[in-house]
Amino acid sequence: MKILLATDGTKFSEAATQAITKMFVPENSKILVLQAVEPFLYSTPPQMAPGYAPELAQKREEQKKEASASVTAAAKTLQSAGFVVETRVVEADPRAAILDAAEQSNTDLIVLGSHGRRGIQKFLIGSVAESVARHACCSVLIVRTLAPR
Repeated sequence: MKILLATDGTKFSEAATQAITKMFVPENSKILVLQAVEPFLYSTPPQMAPGYAPELAQKREEQKKEASASVTAAAKTLQSAGFVVETRVVEADPRAAILDAAEQSNTDLIVLGSHGRRGIQKFLIGSVAESVARHACCSVLIVRTLAPR
């Protein structure tokens, strides 16, 4: 079984990682651990010098390092449980990155955690889990945790 674990480095993603170790047999599963870093959406006028806004580039590199550490931590947990694991960090919208990776790798199951946002927070921030569940080409397991509301 090919499983895509979408992570964002939060306790919700850790719960999804633990769910995989409890629910699936390592011998029959190959796992891709994916984290998407959202791209900065800004533009500079053509007359600006190259390298404009170096603080944004530095922040982007920090985010990529954190994402790499996050997927590595999830991979170590899964590897210690006996799974074959591949990791990937991409710069893209998380919804699109998860759906694209699942389709390209012929994934059988996408596993991801839910932040459990409701109401106006869900409306303003959106729900990656909901979007993936609606548009995925395969089955989706959304792992929920008990979180203070």
